[in-house]
Amino acid sequence: PTTKIKKEWCVRRSTTPLPAKLKPSESKTLALLTELSAPKNKPLPRRDLTRLYKTAGPAIRSLATLGLVILSEKTVYRDPFGERPPFFAKPDTLTPEQIQALEIISPAISAKAFTSFLLHGVTGSGKTEVFLRAAEQTLAQQRGVLVLVPEIALSTQLEGHFFSRFGDTVAVLHSGLSAGERYDQWRRIAAGEATIVIGARSAIFAPLPNPGLIIVDEEHDGAYKQDDGLRYHARDLAVLRGSQQHAVVILGSATPAITSFYNSQQGKFNLISMTKRVGKHPLPEVDIIDLKQVKTVSGRPPLFSPQLMAELKKNLADGNQSLIFLNRRGFANLLLCSDCGETIKCPNCAITLTLHKGRNRLLCHYCDHQANSKPLCPACKSPRIKEMGFGTERLETELTAIMPGARIARLDRDTSMSRTNFLSILKKVHTRDIDILVGTQMITKGHHFPHVTLVGLVWADAGLSIPDYKAAERTFQLISQVTGRAGRGEKPGHVIIQTYQPDHYAVLAAQQHDYKGLYEKEISLRQVLRYPPFARLINIKFSGKNEQLTWQTASQCAQQAREFPHEHIEILGPAASPLSRLRERYRFQLLLKGWHLPSLKKLAALLREQPPMAVRQEKVRMALDVDPDTML
Repeated sequence: PTTKIKKEWCVRRSTTPLPAKLKPSESKTLALLTELSAPKNKPLPRRDLTRLYKTAGPAIRSLATLGLVILSEKTVYRDPFGERPPFFAKPDTLTPEQIQALEIISPAISAKAFTSFLLHGVTGSGKTEVFLRAAEQTLAQQRGVLVLVPEIALSTQLEGHFFSRFGDTVAVLHSGLSAGERYDQWRRIAAGEATIVIGARSAIFAPLPNPGLIIVDEEHDGAYKQDDGLRYHARDLAVLRGSQQHAVVILGSATPAITSFYNSQQGKFNLISMTKRVGKHPLPEVDIIDLKQVKTVSGRPPLFSPQLMAELKKNLADGNQSLIFLNRRGFANLLLCSDCGETIKCPNCAITLTLHKGRNRLLCHYCDHQANSKPLCPACKSPRIKEMGFGTERLETELTAIMPGARIARLDRDTSMSRTNFLSILKKVHTRDIDILVGTQMITKGHHFPHVTLVGLVWADAGLSIPDYKAAERTFQLISQVTGRAGRGEKPGHVIIQTYQPDHYAVLAAQQHDYKGLYEKEISLRQVLRYPPFARLINIKFSGKNEQLTWQTASQCAQQAREFPHEHIEILGPAASPLSRLRERYRFQLLLKGWHLPSLKKLAALLREQPPMAVRQEKVRMALDVDPDTML
């Protein structure tokens, strides 16, 4: 409501003949205007003239009074790009697999009928070029293209590809834009001035009048699920919108979601496989290091095993680049009192604070609470606080000390708060001004670093301990995606996975680049346990400031559910959420697992329409999350 259309004054030379005499400032301004607007005498923004000639402002006003120039107001759009995304040239030839994929997709685009494809291509197989060629065909039919990416960081890469190919017809929509920029992009799309929209999950609602192609890149990514407020999954909505508007939908990933691949096996999606990298570059060789066998230092294993350290030094000496991955930011994620053993926790959440040394603060990664980086123990007031655990900031610090000659940078949320910083780091990687890049999952997807030949995963199995039925699937996807950054250029890649669970099937499948093996293991487990895709889940979440009342409310709801005839529904809980307290609210959850959809819908409707008294009195919040992506 507070955002307005942005306008600027423009100046154009009129046909009025010049008088015998003008002031020097007027003559200079008129000459500058004639030079800059030649040859078609187009209106020129007044700010462009005043930037080049400071006295042009008063001169323009007097020239307008004399009728020598015409002033007009023009609507302008705020630039969402700032620094332009990187340029990518169009390849002269396509690989046989890219040609085959387009031969399958092209008839569906020509038919202007809804068809959904799952494009399963290994990292580096050229899926992006398939997207671009499909977009070209769609635009030729006077239809729009909607491209979804899981996070803003990844949108920068696709922006570069699409902007290089299609120029100003590209619009972007994501939360990184200012209110004015988002407003202008929305207007451009609705007016038909932008026919390609790239954005994060909320871009699925972009006002493209006639979309003919909807692309969901990295379709497996959990960031497509909005799990608060308006709950939806952008990938599922992409398929729904495609069916409503007779558009072709392409879901692309090197590691598809288990449910998506299952749907392709059941004929809901048309499966297209791309098994080879562009340029016939081989997939990287992957070694697993068992951290249990690594010699400890002061009772703990080092962050970098001797094997990984030796490979980093060798890779640097050979003039190649390396990536070090850890999906945890900060310097230390646990601060412990040496005297009484108490941890430093967030006062609002049931989690420990993380030390960020660069900012000299302790931070909560959920509610953004901040505290002094040198606290006293909350229990015994001792100042003897130990820094335990590690994150990307600590990795960067230790690598800088171990390898003083290396140029080391870090890419995580802390270092890429602005688009300018993010693009600057990526540019330095591409220009080889960075030898070792340390990062979180920001570095795992979509990036093409042709000179990266070594990737190290410091703690690959960190996600396996999360209480979630998707833990193994997510671990495999994360390892496979970061593994795919190695060896994309002329030199072969090498990956070192450090793990405490070297025999876990997700780790072994990632080592062997074996998605099918991972899928078969997961699908058999889920069938036995009746988890998606063999059942639908509804997670009923309860939160409140009174722990006892919140628990009682969840229990009442569970009792109400159990009284419902539920032959095809399993009711689990209630139980405290794994993150049992967030933002000063206690959290409990009740899980409904159903394999007869009408019964599950009836029960969900009953619980929603007749909630417990505390919910109706707004003392406890209750939310139904259909198809939850995470159980945290």
